[in-house]
Amino acid sequence: MSKISVTELNKISREIRQDILDMVYTAQSGHIGGSFSSTEIVTALYFSEMRHLDPADPKRADRDRFVLSKGHACPVWYASLCKLGYFEKYHLSSLRKINSILQGHPDMKSTPGIDCTTGSLGHGCAAATGMALEGLMAKDGRRVYSILGDGELNEGVVWETAMAAAKFKLDNLVFFVDKNNLQMDGTSDQIMPLFSIEDKFASFGWNVLTIDGHNMDQILESLKVARNTKGKPTCIVAETVKGKGVSFMEDVRNWHGKAPSKEEFESAMAELTA
Repeated sequence: MSKISVTELNKISREIRQDILDMVYTAQSGHIGGSFSSTEIVTALYFSEMRHLDPADPKRADRDRFVLSKGHACPVWYASLCKLGYFEKYHLSSLRKINSILQGHPDMKSTPGIDCTTGSLGHGCAAATGMALEGLMAKDGRRVYSILGDGELNEGVVWETAMAAAKFKLDNLVFFVDKNNLQMDGTSDQIMPLFSIEDKFASFGWNVLTIDGHNMDQILESLKVARNTKGKPTCIVAETVKGKGVSFMEDVRNWHGKAPSKEEFESAMAELTA
């Protein structure tokens, strides 16, 4: 991808949030909170970092891969793919409808540009690790990126994956942990305390960075560091806010999987378009 300015990337992030809000409101179902918390990360990856994003050739062998391991946040993925031209915008209004190409969790057999079906937490990051290992074996230059929720780290498969990625020295693999500190039933510490995510990944042999997950400059800089790290995978712990961008949704657990009413939609859209 050609590099574009931080100002333009932030503009794209705002537009993607508007599309997410519209999609979930129209469907009256879906996950706004975790989509909003990861919007800047997905924007940076798709509009600045990843190589060979070509809607006309979505399966190009040496393309970079992206796996949304926290698959319930797929509205942010769909909005990004649509903006890049993988499918027409009218599909966004079909989110979660029967026979739609945009299901409630990503489906690689239905949606152009989706490299991995996800939903069962922990499995997406494991698949991403396999993609990265394949890339090293094929020597095709691909890089693989995956976003995990901090609540997803409760899954044991994440740590089995962390061991394997370090063993195989997958320096073409980058995990983002979307650390918004909220799950469907409470805070991450209430459900299952994580203590230091950074120390955990470092102990497994990963290169670890901590950033503000809504600061585009920091996201881009962390990706640069990851590209220049050799011999080990990179985990970027992104401090984020669930529901980021809409004041009454920010850091509110109920917006994990709640659709807005007409009044809430209008108020939220007014903030996002201000």
